This record gives sequence, structure tokens and C-alpha cells, in this order.
Amino acid sequence: MTDTARIPDKPALEGLESKWGGVWESEGTYRFRREGATRDSIYSIDTPPPTASGSLHIGHVFSFTHTDLVARFQRMRGKSVFYPMGWDDNGLPTERRVQNYYGVRCDPSLPYVPDFTPPHEGTEGKTIKPADQVPISRRNFIELCERLTAEDEQQFEELFRQLGLSVDWTQTYRTIADEALFTSQLAFIRNVERGEAYQALAPTLWDVTFRTAVAQAELEDREQPGHYHRVAFHRPDGGHVEIETSRPELIPACVALVAHPDDERYQPLFGTTVTTPVFGVEVPVVAHHLAQKDKGTGIAMICTFGDVTDVVWWRELDLPNRAIIGFDGRIIAEAPEAISSDAGREAYAKLAGKTAFSAKQAVVELLRESGDLLADPKAITHPVKFYEKGDRPLEIVSTRQWYIVNGARDEALRDRLVSRGREIDWHPDFMRVRYENWVGGLSGDWLISRQRFFGVPIPVWYPIDAEGEPVFDQPIIATREMLPVDPSSTPAPGFDEAQRDQPNGFTGEHDIMDTWATSSLTPQLAAGWERDAELFELLFPYSLRPQGQDIIRTWLFSTVLRAELEHGVAPWGNAAISGFIVDPDRKKMSKSKGNVVTPAGLLEQHGSDAVRYWAASSRLGTDAAFDPQNPTQVKIGRRLAIKVLNAAKFILGFEGRADAAVTVPIDRSMLAGLATVVEQATRALEAYDHARALEVTETFFWTFCDDYLELVKERAYGEASEEQASAVAALKTALSVLLRLFAPVIPFAAEEAWRWSHDGSVHRASWPTADELAARGDAGVELLELASLALTGIRRAKTDAKASQKTPVARAVIAAPHAATALLAHAESDLRAVGRIGVLEFDASDELEVRDVELEIPAEEARA
Repeated sequence: MTDTARIPDKPALEGLESKWGGVWESEGTYRFRREGATRDSIYSIDTPPPTASGSLHIGHVFSFTHTDLVARFQRMRGKSVFYPMGWDDNGLPTERRVQNYYGVRCDPSLPYVPDFTPPHEGTEGKTIKPADQVPISRRNFIELCERLTAEDEQQFEELFRQLGLSVDWTQTYRTIADEALFTSQLAFIRNVERGEAYQALAPTLWDVTFRTAVAQAELEDREQPGHYHRVAFHRPDGGHVEIETSRPELIPACVALVAHPDDERYQPLFGTTVTTPVFGVEVPVVAHHLAQKDKGTGIAMICTFGDVTDVVWWRELDLPNRAIIGFDGRIIAEAPEAISSDAGREAYAKLAGKTAFSAKQAVVELLRESGDLLADPKAITHPVKFYEKGDRPLEIVSTRQWYIVNGARDEALRDRLVSRGREIDWHPDFMRVRYENWVGGLSGDWLISRQRFFGVPIPVWYPIDAEGEPVFDQPIIATREMLPVDPSSTPAPGFDEAQRDQPNGFTGEHDIMDTWATSSLTPQLAAGWERDAELFELLFPYSLRPQGQDIIRTWLFSTVLRAELEHGVAPWGNAAISGFIVDPDRKKMSKSKGNVVTPAGLLEQHGSDAVRYWAASSRLGTDAAFDPQNPTQVKIGRRLAIKVLNAAKFILGFEGRADAAVTVPIDRSMLAGLATVVEQATRALEAYDHARALEVTETFFWTFCDDYLELVKERAYGEASEEQASAVAALKTALSVLLRLFAPVIPFAAEEAWRWSHDGSVHRASWPTADELAARGDAGVELLELASLALTGIRRAKTDAKASQKTPVARAVIAAPHAATALLAHAESDLRAVGRIGVLEFDASDELEVRDVELEIPAEEARA
């Protein structure tokens, strides 16, 4: 029964987040209940771990709310929901922040210092020159990174709790914690043992700012201004071949000219040689199908390396490597051996040490002087590859890196990955095509090594020969018992620390794994793979992977890959893909564009339920526009949450039991309509269409409040009778169902109203079913619909007469088809009561209308 003492005089949304958040935590409302659980009784979610550096943005609120809607629905359906939260601690921004905050820099060759005290603390925002930064071991550096990221994680958790995420916070994991290191390193070792991970010296996309290799999935094309330069290469017969290039600074690295094999203009040149301008190197003219007849002059120079096509040509045509760009993005000091003439070496010396940009200007001047620049440079705009977090174009350098096979060079594996994608139910379905397009467009294996420090160390050492040179093709792989391990701080198996970097000793691998190499294992990490076999069997494969569409190519694909390589299965049954948040101009919100909205102020101003409503109103895969100056949907959500509280207070104020008999036809009609809503909302949520579930529930709720509640309130207020008990029972039954339907979307308002009449949480209550309403609401939905139309007509008549809705009506006629008037007769007493109608008559008509309304307007009101 309702405890009226629990109901405040004036219900409000303010303060509900802190009130119920604490209760949910103390009661363990969202705790994963493992005891007695089976695979069939569990719903497991592979939650996205947000990067714990910087601040959360409105996109996190958007997509994490979508996930939470699923978690709450499944929990109310009786599932034991495994809903962890992870923090992705790895990140280049964190490294930079630590360097400035503590005045240190990482030197992996140094030993670990216990109880290290940094030279500075709190200097963030200031730049400490590298020369003034104290070098420390990787392990010490990571400890400082962990200290700072822990602060960010605490802030993130507080915001997510305020948002009402029904996460089990006892299941939190970090991608740099020992469990994550163990999982990542063990999976890597198994990849090596099966031949799926390998090391190779190869051309590598390189970010010169961060000084690290970049994988294909981390690339983005950006339109950049540039110039085409028409340049002459010299033929032995005294003629020349004209090429157009946007990178003349790479002429010293030229190894061939290439044209399409079907291009008749250049077929006579195939098999001959030409000489490079300025530098005087003889290079062959070759044919390859990737050359474009209609680009430039139709013949191009192959350089090591200007772009990824150069790499393909170099590899497939077995050309020499004359790389001239160093890891810092500058021209290296030593000229390629092929530049042997004094004039060529003198020209090269003018480039050594310059940036690529400065070298380009220098080469253009040299070409002008030699007469080999055949026209003024032509301005162009063209796509240039960048690291997604970088601000300078990528270069291609030759480095030794670790790779994991991904199907780019293995058709059988690629086909298996496509098949796994088809085993997953995608929401929305068209997102699967993006996954398949990515798999089909892979051009190389997954480069997983990074020349950074804050990440998972690659668990490898290399023996050093008698001459002191590392033997890279004989790596020493860590054993399982050693994990987690940092090779820069721990000696290789069979060696001691004194033999580090000594002849006949060993050297540790300094590289770390790409952050996606850890994030690709979030299902294994959260479920205790190789640490808790029973839990892993219960959870894996998971029920759901929710994520953004922009990381299908990275997180989703890499997780499918690792699950295929390690387990031979798809890692989840469903993938729910959220759309982007766009600004009022329909531009995607991003930090780089400066149009990101941080959610803390929004939650404080409007309340979490209102913000959740805005997120829940958008379907998966659909972009949502957000205007922080006029957040219309957020305001609508706040109005809904307040209305729910007020309606609940009003209904619970009636005397009567919810389980009394519902006998009056219009009450039964309302419950029949609600049963239909329950069926529709349930089907929608089962199909991961939360927006449709909210739409049908909200539409019914407003009709329920505006029409049904108004129709029956006089009866519900009346003396105890069968009819009064029927109204109250119907109202309280509907309230119970509606609070449960709304609970996933507006959890704080739903919990507040529910607890006024229940001891337990609405979020542990059972999801409503049509069956629980069927026995009480079999009158059909038409009666309530007709009564609502009739009530609207009565109200309109009073409004047209500029009279108050409380004005009595001496007489009114409802005209409708015979079947409708026969139904409406069941609601006559309620219509008369709410409309204050003395005589209500029914007449025949093709359409329902209210007419002949005779108002009893008081004389003073009529005079006014």
C-alpha cells in the first residue's frame, strides 16, 4: 500500500541523482549476480572503455545512455546483467601531460627506482624543456601516468554515476592494470606461438611529432594545399621524360619511373633507364597496373617512400630502398649510395637536416637552376595522410615493427572474418557493410608496435652477439609465468640484469603495443580469460558490443580478429552502433573542430533524466543534432519526468487498492490499450529500437494523463463503490506499468515515484507484460479512443466560447456512427462528470462530433 508520508508535498527532480545513486550502490541494485547464474540467464555487455585523459563530452553521454537502456531492460526481464566499466589508460596525451606536470621524461634503458619522487608536481600548463626533464625508467613513468589518470577516472565515474548508468562498479578494469597487461601479453605470446604475430623490417607510416609508427586503422585523409611540379628526367638519347610530382624533395629517393602497361605513350620506354635531374642517378622505367594514365603526365616517379602506393610498387617490383627521411621528419645527413657524382652529393648536402617542407623549396630552386623545372608550380588541393591524433603529415620510414595477421594477405582468414561479421546481429543492419568494406580494403597486416612508453610492453627480448649487435630474428619470448612483465626492467629468461646490453647478453624490447591491441581484448579482460575460467565460460561470447560507428574499423574489427584467432568464434551476438552528435550546422562534434559540448553543466541545469531522454529519442546509427543554446529535446524530457512525478503523486492520493477488480468498460479499455503499448515497447527493445519503445510509451502516457485521468478522476474521488474501486485500481495498475516502461529512460524519476508505494527498486522489478493486463483490460482500445475524442470536442466547445473548462454544460450532443455511440454510452457518466454536463445525448453521424453545446455561463462571466 502507498505510504503517503513518503510522497513530498511538491515533487521535484532536483537532488534525485545523489539521493538514489547512493541507495542503488548500498543496495547493490546493479550488482552482477553470478551465484547460480547460467549462460542462458546472463546478459553480458562488452562496454567501451573511454580514454581516461582530458574530459568526457556529450557523445559519451549519448552512446553510453543507449547502452544503459539495454542493460536496464534486460535486467528487468530477469537477466543477470554483466555490465562492467573499463578505463582506457593508454594515451599519448597522458604522456605529454605527465612530462610537463612532473618534469620527467621516459628512458626505457634506465632501471626502476622504488619510491621515486618526481622533481615537480603541479606544473601542468607550463612547458618544461626536454633538457630539464629528469629521465626515469618506463616503470616509474607509468606509475606517474597511473597517478594522473586515476584522477581523471574518478571524475569520469562521478559523471557516469550522475547520469545514472547502471554499471556494476565492482567490475571496473583498467587497460594498464596488471590484469590487462597479463591478458594482452598472453594473447600476444599465443599469437607468436601460432605464427600470427611476427616482426619485420619494412616501410612504416610514421608520425614525426609523436615519433611512433601508425597503423592503417589510425589514418585519416585531410585535404591539404600543395603544388604539382613538372620535372624533366633525362633519357640516354638526349631527350627527356616529363613527370608531375607534389613531392620534388623526394627526387633523391627516386628508384624508378612507372607507367601503366597499356599506356602506348610509354611502352617503348619500358626496360630502359632515365637519369634523375640534379642528382644524376640512373633509374629504370617500369610498368605497373596501379599507374594512372590520366593523372599528371601518366608517368610517375617511385620514391622510397612518398606514399603507400610507393610501398606497393617498391615491394612488388623488387626495387632498392633509398630512404632519405629520418624519424624526426628531416632529411638524413648521409646521401644514398646511388648518388655518386660530386654534383649530386653537393646538391644533397644542401638538403641534409632540413624538414621536408624546407627541402622541397630547396629542390625546386635546384631544379630551376638546372633547367629541369619545366613550368611554374601549379597549385592543387589533395588528400594527405595524417595520424588521427597528429597535426603533421605522415612520412614513411623503414623500421623494425611487430605485426599481427589480419587477413590482408590471407584470403582464408579474411573470409572467416567476413563470416564472423555475418554471424553478428547488427543494429542497425547497414553498419555491417562498413565492417565488410574495411575487411575487404585492408592493405597490410596490423602493425601493433608503438615507439611510446605508456602502454603494454611487448614481452620480448633479443640476444646480443659477441660483437654487441642484437639478433632480432631470434627473439626471446616471455613465459606465461613471468607475466605481466616489462622487458626494459626485467632480465630475459636465462640472463641476469648485469648482462643487459652487453656482448653475449640481451636487450629488452622497448616498444609497447598499440592501444587497440589491448582494447581488442576487452571481452577477455573483463571476463577473466585465463584468470577465472568459470566466469569466462559464463560470459563469452558476450551478448552485446555497443560502440560508435567511427571505431568499427579499429575497435570492433580488431576484437573480432582477436576472438577469431584465439577462440574461433564471434565475440558477441549483437553489435549496437550509435550515431554521431552533430552541431546545429550538422557538423560532427569533435575536439579538433572546437564544437564539443561537455555534459557536466547540462546535467546540472536540466537533470540527468532530461538528458537521457534526449539520447533515448535517437535511434541507433542515426546522427543527432544538439544545440546547447536551445536543447529542445532535453527540455521536453524534463517536462516528461516532472509530469511522471506529478501524475504518480496524484494517482497515489486516491483511496483504493491496485489489485481491486476493474469492472468499468472505459477502465478496461485503457488497460487494453496499455497492454498493446507494452507489447510494442517490448518488441522494440528486443530489436534494440529504444527510440520506438519510448515513442509509443510516451504517446500513451500523455493520452493517459490528459484524457483518461481527467475522465475518471471524479469517479476515483467519489464515495467507495465498485465503480470507484475500478477507477483507482486501473489508475494504480497503469501507473505501475508506466513507471516500469519509463524506468530505463528516466531512472531517477521512475525510482522516486515507485518508492512512494514500493519497498524495492523499480529497476529490480519485473518488466511489464501484456499478460498481466489481459485479464483486466479486455474491453478493447476503441472506447478510450472515442471518449478522448469526445472529451476533446467538449473542451474545444468551451474554448471557442471563451469559457472556462469548469463552466457547466446544460446540454450537449455527441454525434457518431451507431457502433461508436453504443460504445460511448459506457463512458457517459465519466464524460458528464468531467465536462460538467447536465444532459448528454447521442445522435447518428458519419463522423464523431460534439454539437449543440449549451453552456451555463454565469451572468458576470457573460458580461465580461
